[in-house]
Amino acid sequence: MTDPVLIHIEDRVAVLTVNDPERRNAVTFDMSAALREAVDAAEANPDVHAVIVTGAGKAFCAGADLSALGSATEDGLRKIYDGFLAVANCALPTIAAVNGAAVGAGLNLALAADVRIAGPAALFDPRFQKLGIHPGGGATWMLQRAIGPQAARASLLFGMRFDAEAAVRYGLALEVADDAVTAAKELAKGPAGAPRVVVLATKASMRATANPGVVDVEQHRIAVDTELGPQATSILSPEFQQRLAAAQRK
Repeated sequence: MTDPVLIHIEDRVAVLTVNDPERRNAVTFDMSAALREAVDAAEANPDVHAVIVTGAGKAFCAGADLSALGSATEDGLRKIYDGFLAVANCALPTIAAVNGAAVGAGLNLALAADVRIAGPAALFDPRFQKLGIHPGGGATWMLQRAIGPQAARASLLFGMRFDAEAAVRYGLALEVADDAVTAAKELAKGPAGAPRVVVLATKASMRATANPGVVDVEQHRIAVDTELGPQATSILSPEFQQRLAAAQRK
């Protein structure tokens, strides 16, 4: 058994790699739990000033494992969300080095980071509606926050996807880099070279002032709760269960 999340700490930066390349790093309960543990460990380590999340192999993250999703109750969905919510709630600066496809829950993982850097093969694809699933994990809020209401609606309601260049054009990614992890490490030199207490306080202040009176993690929690019921209902629909059965026969 390989570790579902690899952790490498160097120069005050923790690189967390979701690690199931044969399944394109699809999110399972185990991977989600391991990602939560890795983020918590980075936050607790006084020698870590920033966190980078990336994927092993050619994909960033292909979304939730359908076999886990197909039997998920609301509690099960929250377990699937837990890993990327740990990234979203992380007190440290976070960067998603999106080396390949970020699909569904994988897009959520990318959106959870403060900054996204796209590799040449990056693809940001919600795909919820195509699968017959209501968005979850706060996707509706995160995507609107990242790219604005019109582009977010084009994506979630009309299936618009973003390659690396389009992601930068719409503000979904900061830049395109030949090696997204290397570029993320270069960007992370900023917080790595600053006093940790200042880094933590600056991020906390930015969360509090983005929408004064409501910290962004609270807005995200409301979005998660709003989406949870409709998503759980959509998973139980005959249309999705048929798609799930077809996928399991392959």
